[in-house]
Amino acid sequence: MKQTNFKSVITAAALLVVASPITAMAADGATLYKTKTCTACHGKDAKTPIMPTYPKIAGQNSAYTLQQMKDIKSGARNNGLTSAMKGVMHLVSDEEMKALSDYLATLAP
Repeated sequence: MKQTNFKSVITAAALLVVASPITAMAADGATLYKTKTCTACHGKDAKTPIMPTYPKIAGQNSAYTLQQMKDIKSGARNNGLTSAMKGVMHLVSDEEMKALSDYLATLAP
């Protein structure tokens, strides 16, 4: 019986060690902005988009950008400019959306 408990504790500890870097990365909006390819359309600084019709998102209100991302992902927002975002948003979790929106709000517009 003690051996089984020991194995459970070791397994749980190993899972925590493995999961910790993932959680830390998910909370880092700056890293997510790069790895989720946001820079490809919105620019490295989030204020120089590749097309004039794409929004400048640096300094945008966190609650606003979070809602826009959720609406694009769910399909509630569905216009011509959202088609490119829709293809990316399926790769972004709710936690990552929050981290991204919080990060964008800290940038100077």
